[in-house]
Amino acid sequence: MKSFVHTVFAAVLSLLIAAQALATEKVNINTADAAALDRVLVGVGPSKAAAIVEYRKANGPFKSAEELAMVKGIGLSTVEQNRDRIELRTGASPARKPAAATAAPAKPVARR
Repeated sequence: MKSFVHTVFAAVLSLLIAAQALATEKVNINTADAAALDRVLVGVGPSKAAAIVEYRKANGPFKSAEELAMVKGIGLSTVEQNRDRIELRTGASPARKPAAATAAPAKPVARR
C-alpha cells in the first residue's frame, strides 16, 4: 500500500512540475515595461528591470538574449535562468516588399 501511495504521489508531483514548465510566462525584453520584466524574470527586481528599460532606450532593441548581460547588474547566469522566459521580437513587423509585378514580356515587333 505504501508503494502505491508513493507511486501516485510521484506521478502527481511529476504532472505538477510538467504543468509549471509548460505554463512559464514569457516577456518580450524589447517592448516590456519595467513592471512586466520584474514580474516575469527570475532574479530581476524593480531596479534591474528599470535598468533593462533604460539600457534598451539608450542602445536600441536587444538582438539576442545574451545582450541582456550588458545591462549593469544582469549576468549571464541570470540570462540562463530566464532563457525560456525571454522573447526578442522588436514589436514592429518587418516591412513587406510588394510582390514584383509580373508583366508579360514584350512581344517582338515584326519587321517588314
